[in-house]
Amino acid sequence: MDTIATLEKAIEESIRVQPYVESIIVGIDRDRVASKTNKFGYAELEGKMLDVQLVVTYGTAKVLVKMQYDEDADYPLMFIER
Repeated sequence: MDTIATLEKAIEESIRVQPYVESIIVGIDRDRVASKTNKFGYAELEGKMLDVQLVVTYGTAKVLVKMQYDEDADYPLMFIER
């Protein structure tokens, strides 16, 4: 739990180097991590724990893209917000 903020930043930095990515914000759901922590105090990162938004610019197009866990689909879905 103590390193979640560092992991969020590491994911952001690794994605930020991709072409056309203007900005990115990564959030990790601490409640989901806590619920998956094993007896050794560790949890594996799962897509359902991530809340990601990024701005992608290509030519004259600029889009806000998100990835969020969808409870109904039981899957982390990516979509264009605007």
